[in-house]
Amino acid sequence: MRKRGTIARHARLRSPSAGGQLLTFLAVAVAVVVVAAGGVVGFAAYGLASEFATNAVALGDDADVPPSIGEYEGPFDVLIVGTDECEEELKAAMGERCEGPDAGGELNDVNMLVHVADDPRRVTVVSFPRDLQIPIPSCTREDGTTTTPMSGQPINSAYSVGGLGCVAKTISVLSQQTIPFAAKVSFGNVVNITDAIGGVQVCIGNDGIRDPNTGIDWPAGPRTVQGLDALQFLRTRYGVGDQSDLARIGNQQQYMSRLIHKIRSDEVLADPAALLKLATAAVDNITPSESLASPLRIVQLALAVKSVPFEDITFVQYPVLDDPADADKVIPDDEAAAALWDALEQNRPLQLSGEAGSNGGVIEVTPTTPPPATTPAPDGATPAPTASPGEEAIVLPENVNGSNAEQETCSAGNR
Repeated sequence: MRKRGTIARHARLRSPSAGGQLLTFLAVAVAVVVVAAGGVVGFAAYGLASEFATNAVALGDDADVPPSIGEYEGPFDVLIVGTDECEEELKAAMGERCEGPDAGGELNDVNMLVHVADDPRRVTVVSFPRDLQIPIPSCTREDGTTTTPMSGQPINSAYSVGGLGCVAKTISVLSQQTIPFAAKVSFGNVVNITDAIGGVQVCIGNDGIRDPNTGIDWPAGPRTVQGLDALQFLRTRYGVGDQSDLARIGNQQQYMSRLIHKIRSDEVLADPAALLKLATAAVDNITPSESLASPLRIVQLALAVKSVPFEDITFVQYPVLDDPADADKVIPDDEAAAALWDALEQNRPLQLSGEAGSNGGVIEVTPTTPPPATTPAPDGATPAPTASPGEEAIVLPENVNGSNAEQETCSAGNR
């Protein structure tokens, strides 16, 4: 049995993309949890299709089945990539990140693989830490040139090496999952999408969050964030948990969970104007793969996941170990990762045995209620099973941290 190491803190790693873990959870909402809008958003956005497809990117694993009306058949994966571009309108808010020689760089600091299982439908969102050291395979750039394969590189360098297609190929090789769909968003894109749904109410725990790097100084309690506030909330690292990049992932997963609830609420779902605004924001602010550029395809994916129960929407962090060569980096926990991918392949309910978020980033506050009383079976009768044998939950390794959308978490603030 491989001995697990401790999780690297990454609390003070200097990087030109320290804020880049951003709000790409928003993009998941559009690419997958557009769910809430189902086909409505897809068809409302149909007239915007030409613009949406203009900057579409080819992937090696593009879906080879043409889109059609109706739910997408079978399981599928969507990769969501968040990049840390220094856009003009955000430079002031980004501070040191957008100053100096590194200001022109663009790294994929958010990498989330959304796995949608079939029969029954379940959604699992796997977040890959940006400081994960893995090989970067040879990639084909948009101009047709190829890159040289590299070993031991941080995963967030893949975009600068070969664009969205290279990120998809890198994660496909790592996970052994086929990735037919992908989308990319930037800081500014996420701000625009957040505003389109009127913000998201998050929970600030402990005594609040204070982070001079993002300008946040918020008391404990519920808080609706949008625009730049939402950007800084999802960028904050020194304001939650042990001030690590891994703690920030848990905080972002809280945001994503609450975003799903917001989009599925009557405030958005029952308001055609709100749905159209969301669709327009999605089209204007997401760079899709060619396979995702068709409105019909978006409708298909949305129909496939629109009714997934909250308890079957799970957010996990890809399991990692300390990198023995660099205390500020992590490497894959191959044993735990194999168990995760095997669980997704079996498509059974997932039971998380680890923390709600790595490195103390969030606190679980899900209300607890006593279990319902059971009625004894009549004499001689066999009590009905609580679940069929094939539906027994799979217990994930303790090194796979996360939560599901049914659970409630709050930011573990350090104010």
